[in-house]
Amino acid sequence: MLNNFRQASQSVLALPRYAKRIIVMAVDISLCILTVWVAFYLRLGEVVSLADRALWAVVISLALALPIFAVSGLYRAIFRYSGWSNIISVMQAVAVYGLLYAGIITAMGIQGTPRTIGLIQPVLLFLAIGGSRTLVRYWFGDALRSRLKAEGVPRSLIYGAGSAGRQLLSALDNSREMQVVGFLDDDERLHGQVLNGQAISASADLPRLIETKGITHVLLAMPSVSRRRRNEILSSIKPHRVAVRTLPSLTDLAEGRVTTTDLRNLDIDELMGREPVTPDQTLLAQNILDKVVLVTGAGGSIGSELCRQIVKVKPKALLLVEISEYALYSIHAELEGREVALVPLLASVQDIDRMGEIIGTWQPDTIYHAAAYKHVPLVEHNVIEGVKNNVFGTLATVQLAIEKGVSDFVLISTDKAVRPSNVMGASKRLAELCLQSLFDHHSKSGKTQLSMVRFGNVLNSSGSVIPKFRQQIKNGEAITLTHPEITRYFMSIPEAAQLVIQAGAMARGGDVFILDMGEPVQIDDLARRMIELSGLTVCDVQNPDGDIAISITGLRPGEKLYEELLLGDDPQPTRHSKIQRAQDPFVSWQELEADLSILRAAVHKNDIDEILNIFRKRVTGYRPSTEVVDWVYAKQEEV
Repeated sequence: MLNNFRQASQSVLALPRYAKRIIVMAVDISLCILTVWVAFYLRLGEVVSLADRALWAVVISLALALPIFAVSGLYRAIFRYSGWSNIISVMQAVAVYGLLYAGIITAMGIQGTPRTIGLIQPVLLFLAIGGSRTLVRYWFGDALRSRLKAEGVPRSLIYGAGSAGRQLLSALDNSREMQVVGFLDDDERLHGQVLNGQAISASADLPRLIETKGITHVLLAMPSVSRRRRNEILSSIKPHRVAVRTLPSLTDLAEGRVTTTDLRNLDIDELMGREPVTPDQTLLAQNILDKVVLVTGAGGSIGSELCRQIVKVKPKALLLVEISEYALYSIHAELEGREVALVPLLASVQDIDRMGEIIGTWQPDTIYHAAAYKHVPLVEHNVIEGVKNNVFGTLATVQLAIEKGVSDFVLISTDKAVRPSNVMGASKRLAELCLQSLFDHHSKSGKTQLSMVRFGNVLNSSGSVIPKFRQQIKNGEAITLTHPEITRYFMSIPEAAQLVIQAGAMARGGDVFILDMGEPVQIDDLARRMIELSGLTVCDVQNPDGDIAISITGLRPGEKLYEELLLGDDPQPTRHSKIQRAQDPFVSWQELEADLSILRAAVHKNDIDEILNIFRKRVTGYRPSTEVVDWVYAKQEEV
């Protein structure tokens, strides 16, 4: 019998929308007739003929009810998703109907119809209409849940029975993407209680629930919990082979944007256990508020985030300088509409004439120089272009800034510049030396404050391992890792951009700022954690039947096992707890300028050996990890 009901329900669900509306209208017509008949019976204590005394009461009921219900939107609602809000709509529509019906039947009077019918029938109609909608919700909702179960839709538990959890349950109710079967919560007072039809269990019950209810996902609905507590929860969930997904921020919740699509995989910065530091608003505003700001490399990972942070501080104008047309279009389209003058400018920082025109025309107060080639193996294979862009592009831009009287110039540097084993790191350290030496040279006559900010990897940047690992897990492929012991520092892109802006505001001239990156992360551990929090297992010697293997491919050209942030010792604190000032040595501009002339000639002649000699001479600790792997150089050697 139950199966017949479910089959009938699924047949109705498969009907087109207009057919379902006709059925609902037919039901409402029947309920209007039925409630008039019942009202007569309750009033007179006898069964009356609808074709006799009750005819006009029925006609008036239908003439009022159907138009009012249609205008009130009762026939546009999807009843299997309806809840309390739909009952309110029914109540409002029937209230309007009741006033009009009572006005005609009770106040005006209809011959042969008792006046109290005008009061009794609307009450009965509200109960009948509301009851029918509720019945449909549970009847068809059960049918849909049965279908979802049969189709293998993921069964999930919501971790957190607070307001966010309740909103998430409402958003996912009868979803075709996820079936919620209960709550988990740490509050012992809630254990055993029922919230919106779902039982609340202790987190320790997760293994039993996985076994008995076939749980495949745990949905974190705790947007305000600290990152430390979140990591404790993740550690407790990790052994149980369920996928973990999370909600967006409290801001998104407050703006009512909680839907199925808001559920997302955990961002890897949420797994690092690193608590964000509230930025110093004074430092953020110092070089930006009501000023003209220029960002080179504005479409890159760091450059674009700098632009996002800058527009929040309300500069007078923001110049977006980018060599990639698509990257420039993307960041400009994203920021357009803000109350800031945006100027998208296609330009290469190596083009002195173009950069001179831009800086001379708009006379920016502050320049953030993020333009660089940063991908270690690519720069290793394309040495000339790396040097042109990272060294001479930086040199040209900073010299123009000094010449045009720009107040502040901030270079975005990297931890790979410290005792580098690759051309990318060496070229960035040489760029740092250019700023240090130029400031020393111009310190008495110039007004431009030059500084550089050095930090490690940013999460989810272009070329980062994180998106690569995520895609490999999604495809069911082995994760490719270059070395089992490789470690890296990580920081979220927004935090890095905010700290860059704050560091630049503390510049006294020629400063090398170091961002506190926290503890280094072993990439093998990171890969394993990403696999486990996707609800999968690592395939290794201990677990040969696991889902995802980790394949060791060997270090790439120029790649180090670990990175450093300091060249010297004794870094100095600043007014910001996450920013230090390094004491790095440099040479006079006269000495460096002579070497840069040799370097420029070597670039012109494609003399890779001479370029590397300059690096060895000027870049402290430079030790190339492999032989020259520049593609052009290697091809010429074959000839």
